[in-house]
Amino acid sequence: MLKNSLTKNLWPRDIRAAREIQDILSKRVKVLPLGATPAYVAAVDAAFAGDTVIAVSSLSAFPSLERIQDAVWGEEIRFPYVPGLLTFREGHAMIKALRRLRIPPDVILVDGQGIAHPRGIGIASHIGIILGKPTIGCAKSRLIGEFREPRTHKGSWSYLYYKGKEVGAVLRTRDHVKPLFISPGHLIDITASLEIVMKCLSSYRIPEPLRRADSLSRELSRQGRYTPKTGYKKQCSLSKRS
Repeated sequence: MLKNSLTKNLWPRDIRAAREIQDILSKRVKVLPLGATPAYVAAVDAAFAGDTVIAVSSLSAFPSLERIQDAVWGEEIRFPYVPGLLTFREGHAMIKALRRLRIPPDVILVDGQGIAHPRGIGIASHIGIILGKPTIGCAKSRLIGEFREPRTHKGSWSYLYYKGKEVGAVLRTRDHVKPLFISPGHLIDITASLEIVMKCLSSYRIPEPLRRADSLSRELSRQGRYTPKTGYKKQCSLSKRS
């Protein structure tokens, strides 16, 4: 976990400063084998309601996937939509939602990229460094890299390469559906990331804890603006991404 002297500067509101933070933190990313088998896995996703970002974390026992707790955090959007800088738009709220969980997770699944990112530090890596936790990026689409299309049955995968380096895996999570893009975020490697994600699958394309977080964040965004102090306030214009 980062020292307080640095964390106060991690959430700038301008693009140049955000890229400088990414350059600094990218040097702290560690890709290595996961140690002990996790007892708890959390997933985190975010949706938008007007000028508010609503993040949901969902904690599950592992490997049973029994749901333990869902936690919510909503706040004003701090950063514009800029490809490659998703962290600064959603990350702060996601971390707040994760910190509201009663039991600290051993591994965190994040809707976004890990090291499969132009600067080597997607939102999963950023969150992992700040929290000092193993994190896995589970993205529905590719941000960077080249890959060979995996076979069509569940469990098939191929490496994702960027500038000649393995940065993740392209995983078929259901037969004949579009694959997910899995990349280590922090304190985990590609092999362990694949193993964890595969064990979190049910009958859906998205890993079950992440599907829960995604579904609940969408549901809450339809209800309207949310903050921990004021609760919900109805709004007319709501969307998953703005």
